[in-house]
Amino acid sequence: MSSHTHRVAILVYDGVKLLDVAGPAEVFTEANRFGAHYRIVLVSPNGADVVSSNGIRIAVDGDTESERDPHTFLVAGADVYPSTPVAHDLARAAQTLSARAARTAAICTGAFVLGAAGLLEGKRATTHWKVTHQLAARCPTTRVEPDAIYVRDGTTYTSAGVTAGIDLALALVEEDHGPDLTRDVARALVVYLQRSGGQSQFSAPLQGPPPRTPALRKITDLVTADPPGNHSLGELAKHLNLSPRHLTRLFRDELSTTPARFVESIRFDMAKALLDQGHTATQAAALAGFPSYESLRRVFARELSISPAAYQRRFATARRGNAG
Repeated sequence: MSSHTHRVAILVYDGVKLLDVAGPAEVFTEANRFGAHYRIVLVSPNGADVVSSNGIRIAVDGDTESERDPHTFLVAGADVYPSTPVAHDLARAAQTLSARAARTAAICTGAFVLGAAGLLEGKRATTHWKVTHQLAARCPTTRVEPDAIYVRDGTTYTSAGVTAGIDLALALVEEDHGPDLTRDVARALVVYLQRSGGQSQFSAPLQGPPPRTPALRKITDLVTADPPGNHSLGELAKHLNLSPRHLTRLFRDELSTTPARFVESIRFDMAKALLDQGHTATQAAALAGFPSYESLRRVFARELSISPAAYQRRFATARRGNAG
């Protein structure tokens, strides 16, 4: 393993999403505990400290011109994009740092900064699922892939919403140091080593707005927090002192589904994650709360038209499939 220091420059600015900065930074820092040699530097366009979207001040190490030799350049995202145009100085900073770096990456809506800098022209990219259409409109020559956790096109990388920055950082560490060290990092951070890039980046029950009714929100939170728990219709209704019929009506009116189908969808997402981690299909079914492997197989056949085993084989190479 090389002892050469690998500089990671992260471009920050007022309104930046703190998790977009801290998540990847934590991955690289944790990797150092297992033998990597990353040095993280934070830069802003003019060298001034910035204030993140949640009001926390971020101290920077310098301006764009002071960072001469980053190996990896990351630009974090912000809530202001795509609702506002990217500032010219921010786009210029991205151009400058990308030209000096061996590889360029954007976390979440940081893709809009790369787009404004002309760094996504003719390339494949992704961003937060809510704004993929806006990115496609802003960057008409870019092939935006709304379902990807992250996308690599040559030496340019883009990732989906906030926590996908951790997935992307893990992928970059794996490129540098291989799967064994990366597995140690993922285990230490208690995150998945890999979420398959071909699956939806967001949980199906989370695609829409949260339930308006507090009682229903309590139930959906309960199921999401403990997918394998006892979530029969009767048990769920007891939590709220409601009749099963009333609870069923709430699910139908607000979520256009049934309690049983909602529970199943949460368990389905958990089973996919377990398969991604390397569990067998039988183990995934049991851990996710399915009564049997056969019940899990039926859900996979209905939702994806493949078996759990076929899903696992197909997405075991998802990272390679995302490479451009």
